[in-house]
Amino acid sequence: MPNPTTTTKPSLLSLFSLHTLHLLVLCSWFTTSSAKATSYNVVDFGAKPDGTTDATSAFLGAWNKACSSPKPAGIHVPQGRFLIGRAVTFSGQCSNRAISITIRGTLLAPSQYTFLGNSLYWFTFDQVTGLSIHGGVLDARGSFLWDCKYKAMPNCPIGAATLRFTNSEHIVITGLTSENSQKVHILINACHNVKMHGVKLMADGNSPNTDGIHVQFSTDVTILAPRIRTGDDCISVGPGCRNLWIEDVACGPGHGISIGSLGWDLDEPGVKNVTVRKATFSKTQNGFRIKSWGRPSRGFVQDVHFEHATMNDVQNPIIIDQHYCPFRNGCPSQASGVKISDVSYKDIHGTSATQVAVKFDCSSEQPCERITLEDITFTYKINKAPQALCNHAGGITLGVVQPQSCFLTE
Repeated sequence: MPNPTTTTKPSLLSLFSLHTLHLLVLCSWFTTSSAKATSYNVVDFGAKPDGTTDATSAFLGAWNKACSSPKPAGIHVPQGRFLIGRAVTFSGQCSNRAISITIRGTLLAPSQYTFLGNSLYWFTFDQVTGLSIHGGVLDARGSFLWDCKYKAMPNCPIGAATLRFTNSEHIVITGLTSENSQKVHILINACHNVKMHGVKLMADGNSPNTDGIHVQFSTDVTILAPRIRTGDDCISVGPGCRNLWIEDVACGPGHGISIGSLGWDLDEPGVKNVTVRKATFSKTQNGFRIKSWGRPSRGFVQDVHFEHATMNDVQNPIIIDQHYCPFRNGCPSQASGVKISDVSYKDIHGTSATQVAVKFDCSSEQPCERITLEDITFTYKINKAPQALCNHAGGITLGVVQPQSCFLTE
């Protein structure tokens, strides 16, 4: 990705080639390092693949050995079902910068959701450098907590995100599956240089707050070929993110790919240089969405590119919502201070489940500027044409655009 301060932008092809090359080189480096590494099998530390014996201490024991090793180290989780009965943090600042975790089996959360429900996170990697995770299944058994929330039972805990990386860099995740997360499946917070490839994230379409991947306060993050079925955003981008590349996404059910919600804090850092290309949305609530709260903020969204996408029966295929109020109650109801500019949509087509296929509801204080629609085609119902709605939005259209643009300026 180019440096945010650089004014000359490389082509999409060169960007894709660069990211692919970086991924292959880094994966190759980890593979080579792992071949020479000391390997620690969690079974040797007392873990039992029976799904009932708590293996938390065994996993921590293997991590401590690998972390303290002066040379590259590997952790091996064999086939079987391993119970991880409590929230666990793998602390970094290790003696080496090449730890590879290979998971052949399934890691299970306790069936009683209260064991994790108030912990916020199930697995946390904090201050780690040069970590790779390959394969495996993480099953958080979140359906028990979802049921508590569905029935509005008293004292339902908030729930735990399944996997969190924080204050870390040079992270690779390949082939990982996360099932039934209590909340967010994968959270990337305050990290640099993270690469994900081929992750599968699955939860019921009506499961609450089960975002697939959430990225915030992070730079140089690449997400390739995720397959996401969940009850909230398939991928969400929070404040303070720069240089994100997302490609070949299959999303649905879910709430689409979202930047935001932004603008809750006055001095919130902005989002810049995000590319999402080659995505398929199936019966999702949204396609490409940017959302901000209606309150003062110095935040911004700039240089965002959505390209080459197919929408199948999507409720809001293209939407900017700067009056975000998810429950229509108790929201700030002011003008959003988040400045949205230089956003492009290219080669996007499909079917809209609602008549308004394109909606730009921008801020009266900070109107959206320099939006580009290029080769956009949506259909609605037989004998009914889709519509576009704009509030405080300006931009241009290129090629065939259906529905017709509603921009203030062309």
